[in-house]
Amino acid sequence: MNNITLLVMAAGMGSRYGRLKQLDTVGPSGETIFDYSVYDAIEAGFNKVVFIIRKDFEQEFKSMVTEKYIGKIQVEFIFQDLHDLPDGFSCPAGREKPWGTGQAILSAADLIQEPFAAINGDDFYGRESFKAVADYYNKDADQFSMVAFQLDKTLSNFGGVTRGLCSLQDGKLDTIIETDNLQKTGHGVSSNRDVDLDGSEPVSMNMWGFTPSLFDYLRDMFVDFLKENGQEMKSEYLIPSVVNDLIQSGQEDVHVLRSAASWFGVTYKEDKSFVMGEIQNLVHRGEYPEKLFG
Repeated sequence: MNNITLLVMAAGMGSRYGRLKQLDTVGPSGETIFDYSVYDAIEAGFNKVVFIIRKDFEQEFKSMVTEKYIGKIQVEFIFQDLHDLPDGFSCPAGREKPWGTGQAILSAADLIQEPFAAINGDDFYGRESFKAVADYYNKDADQFSMVAFQLDKTLSNFGGVTRGLCSLQDGKLDTIIETDNLQKTGHGVSSNRDVDLDGSEPVSMNMWGFTPSLFDYLRDMFVDFLKENGQEMKSEYLIPSVVNDLIQSGQEDVHVLRSAASWFGVTYKEDKSFVMGEIQNLVHRGEYPEKLFG
């Protein structure tokens, strides 16, 4: 089995949620959502996990994470820093918002020399998703990949959400369009765009498979992004936009891996009780132990 790393993006602060939701416990023995991702990754054959966090909650994060993973998977930490910018650029005064998932992933470049899966720290992806990525790279694949979920299995009952709507061609990602305010309706799914959606559409939930070649693209494209957007207070360098640009320019193909799993996550405070109930159901069905890391 090849080496493969899980990269967990956990540096963001949920503005709608109101606090650092990645450290909220949702499992019956105090597990976080990313504990389930790490557990599933271990089961799928991943042998290292890298957490991207912010320096200001380093101790709180490490106290909840490091010890329980000892002997199960190699653990590394890296910090996403607003001021960690290429030469010649500086953070505008007063900016507090992180630079986005593109900069987050780039921050881990020195720690990863093997294929890796990049995920959000506050999303539950399901074991089959991690297995799909591991199986793909264990076949010595050298392309990028993305796990696609079914739109209606990724929505919140408590408000609109943003998803990357995907179009595919010959099993590969053709375009990805960030679409806001997606909500269930009586006849399908509504959004901020004038498109008809029935809920069966493939969407990206920021579960990507990459080779280390991504880091060179990220460095070069971050410079271009900062030249155009570097003085804005809330501009974000986002990995779906990077991937889309690489596809449209013909520099990379992105193989689409399908997951039938029901994604769930905590976008709104009201989502937490739903997530806890769903995890408890999985425990009752025997898919997870009562305590993940005993």
